[in-house]
Amino acid sequence: MGDKEIPKKQAANGSKNKKKKKRGGSKKRMTSEQTSAYNCVSEWVFLDRPHSPTTDDFAIPWNQPKEKLVFELHSHSIHSDGFLSPSKLVERAHQNGVKVLSLTDHDTLSGIPEALEAASRFGIKIIPGVEISTMFTQGRDSASDEPVHILAYYSSCGPAKFDQVDKFLSSIRDGRFLRAENMILKLNKLKLPLKWEQVSKIAGKGVAPGRLHVARAMVEAGHVENLRQAFSRYLYDGGPAYATGSEPLSEDAVQFICETGGVAVLAHPWALKDPIAVVRRLKEFGLHGIEAYRSDGKLAAYSDLADSYGLLKLGGSDFHGRGGKQESEVGSVSLPMLAVHEFLKVARPIWGRAISEILENYIKYPSETNFQLIMSFGKPKVCKGISPASCPSDFMGQCLSLWLTNEEMQNAEFEAIKLKLAAISTNQ
Repeated sequence: MGDKEIPKKQAANGSKNKKKKKRGGSKKRMTSEQTSAYNCVSEWVFLDRPHSPTTDDFAIPWNQPKEKLVFELHSHSIHSDGFLSPSKLVERAHQNGVKVLSLTDHDTLSGIPEALEAASRFGIKIIPGVEISTMFTQGRDSASDEPVHILAYYSSCGPAKFDQVDKFLSSIRDGRFLRAENMILKLNKLKLPLKWEQVSKIAGKGVAPGRLHVARAMVEAGHVENLRQAFSRYLYDGGPAYATGSEPLSEDAVQFICETGGVAVLAHPWALKDPIAVVRRLKEFGLHGIEAYRSDGKLAAYSDLADSYGLLKLGGSDFHGRGGKQESEVGSVSLPMLAVHEFLKVARPIWGRAISEILENYIKYPSETNFQLIMSFGKPKVCKGISPASCPSDFMGQCLSLWLTNEEMQNAEFEAIKLKLAAISTNQ
């Protein structure tokens, strides 16, 4: 006799039981370590909520429902090679449940103010970020040189020494213009005619063009069927129409990020020829982490690489808004709460020192220009009872409680800063 026939009723019950098990299995309880991490992260994420709670207020028991905290740490807007404005990007992130978004446009921070303005409407926290184009070289052999992108994450007040950061990024953007011109020249020599005006129009006014803008111009001109084909045939690293700009050395960029109050993270290491060599070198200059998570999950090889060098394991969608099956949606990367907690444990002391440096500089030079610069990054949603125009020092003193946790606020350094700001307010 063959396989026994299972009665329909029994089969149906078995199916229900399987479904019940599946549903139940998807709701995993947090460990005490995960719960502790969640509570610490929550405190920081929701600092700008009215009547900022203490750490105890966020001590949610493991068996209580918890608000999902989605971090998106890699995204682009029309200020570099993205397709959406910063405000539209923030709106889309909100629709996808993102609670913390870092706008990391290529070599520019110009989209951050608009992102902050939109974020205040949607209740999203913004981490000011930038993806810096660099060149990694291994000595005299130029054949081993390759482009490396470094993500920089800054405090709620932006980078310390902003003028230096602006100059540093401006130099790279100038090189991007030259690079795009050289790509167009190479394409013309390959009998694929393009004009500078086409690429410039696609990039937009004042935006430094990148490879994606050149690729879009190629699609519009009918030279290729799609963006993927433009890159795979002509614009890939070392390709027939590839060109470099005036990118700084990777180690110099990492060091610069550290000196200006940022957290330095290696972007998409899976795209590199020799990620181990890159990580080994950059770790010596202060690299804090590497991307090891994508929308398709954790990449074991890069997670192990991070562990080998004691680096943070982060990740983001690298969302551009171009559409299509090949692109990950904004907010699609599931960063474990423990990974986020480790990130903030490293980042918050760095950002705290940067905020201190920025405010000390304002105390020394309490000009309207310095105040507006701080507010372009750090203006919170609500500072009740105080007008920034009438008394900027009082305004910033109140804002401190929205930039820093209660524990950070109790630091003697910030207590002294509050007194100095109060003294300026009296003089004003």
